[in-house]
Amino acid sequence: MIVAAGGTGTRFGRAEGKQLAPLMGKTVVAWALEPFISLPGVTEIVVVCHPERCEEFAARLAGIVPAGIVLSVVPGGETRQHSVFRGLAALSSECKVVVVHDGARPLITSALVAEVVGALLADPGIEGAIVGHPSVDTLKRVVRTDGECRVIDTPDRAGYWAVQTPQVFRAGPLREAHQAALGAGFEATDDSALVERAGGSVAIVQGPRDNLKVTHEEDLVIAEAILKARQREERS
Repeated sequence: MIVAAGGTGTRFGRAEGKQLAPLMGKTVVAWALEPFISLPGVTEIVVVCHPERCEEFAARLAGIVPAGIVLSVVPGGETRQHSVFRGLAALSSECKVVVVHDGARPLITSALVAEVVGALLADPGIEGAIVGHPSVDTLKRVVRTDGECRVIDTPDRAGYWAVQTPQVFRAGPLREAHQAALGAGFEATDDSALVERAGGSVAIVQGPRDNLKVTHEEDLVIAEAILKARQREERS
């Protein structure tokens, strides 16, 4: 498993960054890791973070990851893609399936993890399975010129999905896709795009809209409200 936690959190506005921000007694990244720790077959977790924060992440996560799972904390690269590439290099060659998850997505559930992993394992004809949901907003293609934005097109939203993590891949095709993208100087914002570019087939599992990514400080308020609502449902 690779946890992408290399962002500087510039938009978040706190010194500790979004992944280590407190959320109901834990850090955001601890919540993000929790559903994976008990997942059968998870033997390695590689956390990719800002190079200056490796020791801090290692110390904060040492008491969370069970002794049976190998935890590595490695410095990230200049982009998310480069960071995941470094995470792949830190995984052992025995790893056959790779889960990539955002360290700033604390609302992931065990049920969703099991569903997306199951989707990959159940279909030998695909190289990956990802989580997302159909777009409910009208989409616009926009061009920015001299600081001003202008709409140039309104595509039909029916075929568009908003994509989340986790994303799950067979290790070989994912490594090959990253190598090919690196050689071509191709950059993407998620790993699925690299596998797609390399000719791989990727399935998508519809996940809940509340699997949000903490980007701004106000997102913590939303995440806390959702977690509290879940806890009330569990007690009822």
